[in-house]
Amino acid sequence: MSPRLQRVPGVTIGDIAAAARVSRSTVSRAFTRPQLLSAETVDHVRAVAVRLGYVGNQAARALSTGRFGNIAVVVPDIANPFFPPLVRSLQSAAETADLAVFLGDSDESAEREAKLIARLAPQVEGFVLASPRLSEELIRELAATRPVVLVNRDLEGIPRVLIDSSGGMTEAVMLLKKLGHTRIAYLAGPRDSWSDQQRREVLTSAASGLTVEVIEVGRPSYAAGRDSVSAVVRSGATAAIAFDDVVSQGVLAGLELRGISVPSDFSLVGCDDTLAALTTPALTSVSAGAATAGTAAAKLLIQLLEDPTAECITIATHLVIRATTAAVTR
Repeated sequence: MSPRLQRVPGVTIGDIAAAARVSRSTVSRAFTRPQLLSAETVDHVRAVAVRLGYVGNQAARALSTGRFGNIAVVVPDIANPFFPPLVRSLQSAAETADLAVFLGDSDESAEREAKLIARLAPQVEGFVLASPRLSEELIRELAATRPVVLVNRDLEGIPRVLIDSSGGMTEAVMLLKKLGHTRIAYLAGPRDSWSDQQRREVLTSAASGLTVEVIEVGRPSYAAGRDSVSAVVRSGATAAIAFDDVVSQGVLAGLELRGISVPSDFSLVGCDDTLAALTTPALTSVSAGAATAGTAAAKLLIQLLEDPTAECITIATHLVIRATTAAVTR
């Protein structure tokens, strides 16, 4: 077993730099931003540090440099299956840069989101805000004090990762048209959701020749989807597109309770493609790219910590056709 390393009093970054024949900044980066150096340089500097008995102290480093080695990601609902793969991939990408990730769940509340950010801000170097519910004004105030990357919120001048659902949504509308549906329902998400606003716009532009009934379900949940079925039936629609797969799962349950068969009596399309393996029949859904978005957001924030930029990354979507869509029968 290796002996426990103890910090030798008086050993400084300058001592390591002299012994390793590198600059002080190179020593600092070897411990705080190793991705900026070659693997050989990092290994060399750290080996010299171990030989001298130096162990970096994160708290002391934070006090002297303002660099805590932490970032935060805030999501509106961690129970929504869209967000865990996003957070996991973000964390994996952050770890390659030796950054720890703090997670906050705003519970779909802008007020709670603001409180979380205020409490996390003194401990982190930057934020990833996924589908934030905050007002534009508050987001811009935060971005003026900390590096911020947005996911699924399009604010000019702030780095962002956008999952562009327009492609997949257009394909969904075209599929339903092709199958003979002339009246469809859209089970809408929260009005302050950028993704929901985008999906409404696509329906308006792509649904020529179709009648679209927008049904407000509020917070996206299984119960909201199940409870929306009465309104769907009253609308006379023969097909529906739901804000996400969680709502779709509730709709499937509500339709089954009424004896309405999917897809022979009714067609259903979800969004995010997170629950296809858990529904019967398997759900037709617009792909999400949540994990891709998480990785992209982490890399963008890491880049932002070193070099301010307002880059916008767009992730395309497509429709994945499965067993919940079929030709209209009435």
